[in-house]
Amino acid sequence: MDRIMEKSRTLEKYGLQTEHIHWNLDAETLQQMTVEKGLGTETENGTLSINTGKFTGRSPKDRFLVKDDYTKDTVWWGRINKPISPENFDILHQGIVDYLSDKEVFVRDAAVCADPKYKMNVRTVTEYPWSNYFIKNMFLRLSEEELKDFEEEWLVLCAPGYLAPDPKAVGILDGNFSILNFTKKIALVGGSAYTGEMKKGIFSALNLILPTEKNVLPMHCSANVGEAGDTAIFFGLSGTGKTTLSADPNRKLIGDDEHGWTAENTIFNFEGGCYAKVIDLTEEKEPDIYRAIRPGALLENVIFKEGTKEVDYFDSTITQNTRVSYPIEHIDNIQVPSYASNPKNIFFLTCDAFGVLPPVSKLTPGQAAYHFISGYTAKVAGTEAGITEPVPSFSACFGEPFMPLHPTVYAEMLSKKMTEAGVNVWLINTGWSGGPYGVGSRIKLKYTRAMISAILEGELDKVDFDAHPIFGLHMPKYCPGVPTEILDPMNTWLQKGAYVSKAIQLAHSFHINFDKFANQASEEIMNGGPLIDSHHSLNEHF
Repeated sequence: MDRIMEKSRTLEKYGLQTEHIHWNLDAETLQQMTVEKGLGTETENGTLSINTGKFTGRSPKDRFLVKDDYTKDTVWWGRINKPISPENFDILHQGIVDYLSDKEVFVRDAAVCADPKYKMNVRTVTEYPWSNYFIKNMFLRLSEEELKDFEEEWLVLCAPGYLAPDPKAVGILDGNFSILNFTKKIALVGGSAYTGEMKKGIFSALNLILPTEKNVLPMHCSANVGEAGDTAIFFGLSGTGKTTLSADPNRKLIGDDEHGWTAENTIFNFEGGCYAKVIDLTEEKEPDIYRAIRPGALLENVIFKEGTKEVDYFDSTITQNTRVSYPIEHIDNIQVPSYASNPKNIFFLTCDAFGVLPPVSKLTPGQAAYHFISGYTAKVAGTEAGITEPVPSFSACFGEPFMPLHPTVYAEMLSKKMTEAGVNVWLINTGWSGGPYGVGSRIKLKYTRAMISAILEGELDKVDFDAHPIFGLHMPKYCPGVPTEILDPMNTWLQKGAYVSKAIQLAHSFHINFDKFANQASEEIMNGGPLIDSHHSLNEHF
């Protein structure tokens, strides 16, 4: 499709009066226009590279949900899900419409949710051509036939150049904002060019719509499927190995970030692409991502080596959150279309920098729900300014910033689906062994891969387990390809007393974090937490 604008098509039904509209341009045209307008450059291999400006990541404090009859009694209101009135939404909506009118705009008609039964059409109108390029990569691309009679269910308006003139008067904090209106089915992004705001806006909407209207569990996870049709799901926060461990040459990738689990036991990808971090990227460490960075991909906020167009992936001058988006077809071994049935194993990935949690353990349904709600990992020195030793980090459901409902809603859905499907849930520690960060050492990737392979091949169905004395987790006594002495973390510490102290310290962190969920958690979930708390003595366990 060339860049000639379709004069017969308008955006007047949205109040947009512009005639400068580009509909569903191909990647090559969008890239050419971005470069011609001085909004991006091409790398040495022809990949488009852009800078998102002031915002190089999401701005959670500027995210709001319209509080109305649809959401008022459903959403888990608080620090994550902040309300805005319908009236203030309308003011900001009109502000963006007025701003985009008479401007050149780019429209992308696409869909989300790969399972045809749950597919949802989304129309996105963007101020910049490269924002449209991002949506082309990340949402599901439609055929010419599907585009003919396209009707959107949701509308996204993205205007990075629009800042609210009087933020406080309309109930927001700053000039930039990201807002979801579930009644009008509109997502607004104003004042921020960070592309992830569009992606996470629509997926946050799905995280409310799917469980409440479709009986589908939305999950912030990666997923793959084996030759026998067995599906594996990988939950994990940044730095835990979610993308790395789901990329398996013997299994097909379903998707790397957002999925739904249906009542029919299908696991489907929300997306049509991948949005990967590229800081410190090498072909050796992440071959799939490295090789996906070619024409058709979009790099964000990377730096070129001086005097060249070669990307320096180790340069974090702009941000640690350098990114690339690319169509999922840039990965060789993928499931087409992006859904599969028969979920068999779920992996919760955590990078425990305290060296406390076992490298692999099996969870009961109650423990699975507890750890799912907790969403634990640890930040290590150097990941954020001021962090000099490990700090526990919890993100409910491994994706709290995008979850509009109370975490126990998702956890109870997960427990029910686990039980019905006979799924095994495993906690995998990709962090430290033999002591905390600075003392012990990171568990070798080859051992973690061996544990996951053993699970997927049913090898751990045949072994005995010991219960962890403080966390109650079930640790295998043997795992092929893994030194037996590391399977019980206490064995790896020189001083057993130091291990016990550190384990109790981490257990207390879990309990303190879980307090805010306790009033809506079932007894089974509450019993899934660490066995020891401030009311227990060590003698009960040792």
